[in-house]
Amino acid sequence: MSHGSLGLCRLPQNCPQHSWAELISSPPFLEAAPAFLPQGPCLPAGLPRVLTVFAFPGAGPSSPRLQAELTRGVAAAVAFPRFSVLQLLRTDAAPPPKTCGWSTFGAERREEYIRSARRFARLSGQAFADCLLIFLQNGIAELRRRKCDKHGTSSSSRQPRMAAATGDPGLSKLQFAPFSSALDVGFWHELTQKKLNEYRLDEAPKDIKGYYYNGDSAGLPARLTLEFSAFDMSAPTPARCCPALGTLYNTNTLESFKTADKKLLLEQTANKIWESIKSGAALEDPVLLNKFLLLTFADLKKYHFYYWFCYPALCLPESIPLIQGPVSLDQRFSPKQIEALKRAYDDLCQREGVTALPYFLIKYDENTVQVSLLKHYSDFFQGQRTKMTVGVYDPCNLAQYPGWPLRNLLVLAAHRWSSSFRSVEVLCFRDRTMQGLRDVAHSIIFEVKLPEMAFSPDCPKAVGWEKNQKGGMGPRMVNVSGCMDPKRLAESSVDLNLKLMCWRLAPTLDLDKVVSAKCLLLGAGTLGCNVARTLMGWGVRHITFVDNAKISYSNPVRQPLYEFEDCLGSGKPKALAAADRLQKIFPGVNARGYNMSIPMPGHPVDFSSVTLEQARSDVEQLEQLVGSHDVVFLLMDTRESRWLPTVIAASKRKLVINAALGFDTFVVMRHGLKRPKQQGAGDLCPSHPGGPADLLGSSLFANIPGYKLGCYFCNDVVAPGDSTRDRTLDQQCTVSRPGLAMLAGALAVELMVSVLQHPEGFGDFCPGLITSFPSAWRSTNAPLVLPKFWISMSRKDSVS
Repeated sequence: MSHGSLGLCRLPQNCPQHSWAELISSPPFLEAAPAFLPQGPCLPAGLPRVLTVFAFPGAGPSSPRLQAELTRGVAAAVAFPRFSVLQLLRTDAAPPPKTCGWSTFGAERREEYIRSARRFARLSGQAFADCLLIFLQNGIAELRRRKCDKHGTSSSSRQPRMAAATGDPGLSKLQFAPFSSALDVGFWHELTQKKLNEYRLDEAPKDIKGYYYNGDSAGLPARLTLEFSAFDMSAPTPARCCPALGTLYNTNTLESFKTADKKLLLEQTANKIWESIKSGAALEDPVLLNKFLLLTFADLKKYHFYYWFCYPALCLPESIPLIQGPVSLDQRFSPKQIEALKRAYDDLCQREGVTALPYFLIKYDENTVQVSLLKHYSDFFQGQRTKMTVGVYDPCNLAQYPGWPLRNLLVLAAHRWSSSFRSVEVLCFRDRTMQGLRDVAHSIIFEVKLPEMAFSPDCPKAVGWEKNQKGGMGPRMVNVSGCMDPKRLAESSVDLNLKLMCWRLAPTLDLDKVVSAKCLLLGAGTLGCNVARTLMGWGVRHITFVDNAKISYSNPVRQPLYEFEDCLGSGKPKALAAADRLQKIFPGVNARGYNMSIPMPGHPVDFSSVTLEQARSDVEQLEQLVGSHDVVFLLMDTRESRWLPTVIAASKRKLVINAALGFDTFVVMRHGLKRPKQQGAGDLCPSHPGGPADLLGSSLFANIPGYKLGCYFCNDVVAPGDSTRDRTLDQQCTVSRPGLAMLAGALAVELMVSVLQHPEGFGDFCPGLITSFPSAWRSTNAPLVLPKFWISMSRKDSVS
């Protein structure tokens, strides 16, 4: 089994029933579990076999041997599932060297590697097993190096994941530790927002910014970090970190990501670095030497992000001989010189207004240390013609190898200074603060001979594409859906389809007007349920229901917000149940329900104080609800129930969408909005095409301004009355074809959205017919206009 619940594990035959549960709940297992069980109690491949090996008779969870083997075996099975677990867990002999070398280290070192790998996995987004493998390889290489140093031999050729400059083997081959990409989850979130709202279909390169740090703990690789602020080029860099300028190439399809010309992208950036070296711009701004590329594809439905980092580094045409091998700074500098170096570096940073410098010049003697910027090299080394010393902000922690930022600096030194200096001494400056103590003594210093490439016109060859988790040349993929808040994930997914409309089909669509609209639904029946679902599809976040009925057994099949359980016990109130169901469907919606009655003409109330007070309270509550919302939907069963909300909405100038059903007909209309008193009834906006002359055209409905439209009751000659009195059952209920409510409800919402999109607003000048919008809204670029034949402008054959 590769994944499954702990409770579904098959017990070994020789294991007591009670020992299995005790085994998986033992402290070592629980301590290691968060590193490889991110989705809860799920088992990775190979782990059941490990537990089977451990579950031998007589070994309880308190057994020291079991606890030690459990910690060791769990990590081994997770990190190396392709190896035999029995082989990894042998206690009488060490596992073969080609497996993982796990038994090479003691228990304390193993726990340290597990903690470091777990921390790096969280920071970089890489798999825990891959991170642990890196630490084990580095640890084995360090042991080999110490063994070789003890016997006087070299181990540089065995160091894993090192990039070497061309040249002879041994110490003369200068090698560099490459960057490891560390992308924060906030970066992917920001990329998602940029892609949806700003970039859309644009594949043009975008400027981004990252940073790296030279104070990481031992064992961590050199990391280039990108956070949510990577897209803000003016955002401050974290304290004591160096910025790195980059270019983002975000593709629209996975095929474009795969077929992108990586060689061309690398050469383009390498040429920019080379031009900055030749022109001297890199001396003025050394940050130009540290550029990177990021090729990405974002699958915004699954939240899978494919990416490939590149750290362009120019290659010298010749080898870089090491005149003096790397040694720690405390072996070359006295404590007094180290303190002087820290003071000089801090003073230079303070003068430049930064907290870290990527490159700097150094000049020292027995008592003093001086530092300066690269652009001052002529004055700083005046009279010195044999050797110069440069400092590089080094994110690498390896004792024998410099970090990747040194590569382009050596090319600059060879191009600009090889004619004046025969060698260059390099200080890889590493500034670590632990437990309040600052330490730079672990920095390394060495001397190399500069090759002859003074004033070479051609750009050197460049390398720099990052290897993937398997150690091959290829991209990486990160799935961030598991670490996102489910509610935020649902909210982003709801908005996804809406924002995709703005990419190509309706680029001028203003979604904010729709999403921010507060909608009041008077009626939570068949129409109300369908209107609410369509509003949620448009991203409306504020929906309020008003109804006084309870859910009956005939409702759930026609009203999609209810189910059978809602009918039990005389039924739940419709308004409250509908609001609760909306929040279950999408937790991001602000849904409320009010169980109240609306006073209606033709339905008199008795004159008892209780009834009169209730009626007065209902009217006040209705008036307050209409006033606090932007759009009012009239979705009730009877005509007379719509009269009072119509009057209140007209007095408050609220947009009213009215929908009513017959058997095979329906009406969807909006009410007119009267003009404010300070404006004359005949004054029209000069830019609006619906002037008085236009009203005399061939069509009676052409470009009628919004304030001249009527309402549901404008053609009535008598006051509304009780439409249900002396009616049979089939006349009291709204008997209609089952699919009609979905059509009417959808068109009512589409009508609201179209009116809200009108460039003059939904008030005075939005025309009476949707099809009479300006020509720009009828084009293929804005397909929000509804076909005219779908909208009935009369109440013919309408029952309700």
